[in-house]
Amino acid sequence: MTHSEFDGLRPPEPPRRRRRGKKPPKNRPGQAGGGDGSREILMVPEPEFTSYYGHPVVKPPPWEWPVAAYLFLGGVAGGSGVLAAGAQLTGRRKLRRNARLGALTAVGFGAIALVVDLGRPERFINMMRVFKVTSPMSMGSWILSAYSGGIGVAAVAEVDRLTGERLPFGPLRKVLHLVEGPAGLEAALFGPPLAVYTAVLLSDTATPTWNDAHRDLPFVFISSASLASGGLAMVTTPTSETGPARAFAVAGVVGDIVAMKYMESRMDPLLVEPLHHGTPGKLLRWSERLAIAGGLGALLGGRYRPIAVVSGLSLMTASAFTRFGVFEAGLESTKDPKYVIEPQKRRLAARRAAGITGDSITTAD
Repeated sequence: MTHSEFDGLRPPEPPRRRRRGKKPPKNRPGQAGGGDGSREILMVPEPEFTSYYGHPVVKPPPWEWPVAAYLFLGGVAGGSGVLAAGAQLTGRRKLRRNARLGALTAVGFGAIALVVDLGRPERFINMMRVFKVTSPMSMGSWILSAYSGGIGVAAVAEVDRLTGERLPFGPLRKVLHLVEGPAGLEAALFGPPLAVYTAVLLSDTATPTWNDAHRDLPFVFISSASLASGGLAMVTTPTSETGPARAFAVAGVVGDIVAMKYMESRMDPLLVEPLHHGTPGKLLRWSERLAIAGGLGALLGGRYRPIAVVSGLSLMTASAFTRFGVFEAGLESTKDPKYVIEPQKRRLAARRAAGITGDSITTAD
């Protein structure tokens, strides 16, 4: 039996009358309802985008919640490194100290989350064996290592001062305090890449929603890092020195909301759905509300300690919800084949409409 592209255009067969006294003929192979075999009947039902032999079209990434936690902690660490350098250059000692210690804490817990996801610590060390510019994971490993070294030296110098220089450094103490300034500036240099490379890592996969957001997701992540690190400084530092942190946080709120809306406007409408439904939708809606509330608190009442603390916690929670929401939305987009097939069909139709028919993606009719 052969099939033609015009089978779907055949008119429906008229109902057949059964003759009296005769039994209906048995169904022959290829016939349904007993016809006489003179017409072909479509044997394959219309396709429904439910599964691909019981499996998703795109294999979901093997990442769980530790990766989402690393996304958030990397943003906090990167932004705090920038804040610490600004405090260092403007003579705000308490803000510098707290930002450095906050950055070291965040990058430490982030490294733990990364190792938990990898399963064994030596796997992270193995990633350092290669320096590949075209690989976000390879570059991210080097960025994390370079940042951790700089912020580690600067934070250890702060701890030494907090303990009254009682740490057993001996003659190395002078060297430590001599290099802490350059080390802090070096960490600030790698802070923004640390906060944003994870967005490139996500969008470099075949996960539909992440991949479609590749043009603007880095701007969402860098803004999210700004409001998170600014919020942390507002919680840990007296209000007399948090002016730069409040400005950093407010700028992050504006950037986060604008970048998210702009990103969605440039994505395929179907691939925006996972960002608005289910658990990811709840997380991202609450992220926007908390960001606005925290930004208004920082802008209008950030000089008052209780308001600053509450606003800072709100901003940090908003940043965490953004990272976890985007992460979960990507995983959701791999579960339904329509998020892969329908955007591909639209892109293919657009290329053909533009006259692009001779490449490996489209073919001339």
